[in-house]
Amino acid sequence: MIDAIGVVVNHNGTCLLAFHPDAPPEILHHTLDDVSARHYLDRYLAGPYLLDPLYQLALRDNKPGICRYRDEAPDRFLSSEYYRQYCERTHLKDEMDFLLDAEPSSTLALVVGRRESRFTRAELGRLRQIEAIVHSAMLNIWDRWQTREDKSEQNRRVHERLTECFENFGDPLLTQREQETTRLLLRGFSAKAIARQLDIAPGTVMVHKRNLFTKLGITSQYQLFSLFIEALSED
Repeated sequence: MIDAIGVVVNHNGTCLLAFHPDAPPEILHHTLDDVSARHYLDRYLAGPYLLDPLYQLALRDNKPGICRYRDEAPDRFLSSEYYRQYCERTHLKDEMDFLLDAEPSSTLALVVGRRESRFTRAELGRLRQIEAIVHSAMLNIWDRWQTREDKSEQNRRVHERLTECFENFGDPLLTQREQETTRLLLRGFSAKAIARQLDIAPGTVMVHKRNLFTKLGITSQYQLFSLFIEALSED
């Protein structure tokens, strides 16, 4: 599969993940060295995956079979601390993702990254031409992966703890609306986009943002993100 992708486009690495609604993502394959894997993948699996647009996309019912990562991200994602702390440090200029529902509750995502330049329109066309081949290979890998030792119950408990932390972040200091605003800010949505999501005025979003910053004792998005990461690490 990786060889086939390498024939049609130049790239700097791949990673195959399995996303689940009730468990942390699983890494089925990657081309990172051990140090990079610990730096990027282990930190990602510790909880920040909850903010990843690819994770959110994988859980959707209506998702494309192939897409450009940035095209599916929130409008202020490139300004988010998640992007700065996890995406920007990979030094990728572009990322294409193949997506496939392996089971009703599991979605596979193959990440194809490039550092030198963005994929051209012609290259995107060539990737789409091999979409069916790549999807078939992804499914074969998933079938073999399923024969491994079952740790699903342990993984579910981890995911439940992380998800509960995300959903309740700021409790009991913040109101329900302020918590909703916080979650969207962490994922990289602008005030206008949050207003559309919550069906409120952008000015009201700014009031919620000001109030939640005051209650949490912070003054920046970076501090908000740091508090969230700290909360994820707590038992």
